[in-house]
Amino acid sequence: MKIVSPIGHRRPRLEIIPLIDIMFFLLASFMMVSLTMHKNRNMPVNLEGAAHAKSDFKPDALTLSVDREGKVFIEHNAVTLPELRETLLARLKTNSGMTVYIAGDRETPHGKMINVLDFVRGAGVQKVAFTVKNGASQ
Repeated sequence: MKIVSPIGHRRPRLEIIPLIDIMFFLLASFMMVSLTMHKNRNMPVNLEGAAHAKSDFKPDALTLSVDREGKVFIEHNAVTLPELRETLLARLKTNSGMTVYIAGDRETPHGKMINVLDFVRGAGVQKVAFTVKNGASQ
């Protein structure tokens, strides 16, 4: 004898609305995390602090690092001044509004930093800035 259930027989369904909510949350989370990420492609230097520094990072900018001997590095690669000029001119052809950041070690003499600044300006770069560490984070 077959017993009939008082609840009618229904086919199982896959509810996708909660899945859409979860996917939207994951998408929004990954987008927010990706906004805070950036590649650090410069030599590690011991930066001098500044009390009123604020972050102005641009992903298409070129960061030059100057060590205490006055050697210039682009993305962990030591370059000579003629190689630096070629790199700057090539980048300026593709992006005339390129920004160059100069990061100097705390022990780098002021004159060596000014020599690099003058060289970068002489290559035709208009937007040049020094990289400093935020004074509040020291």
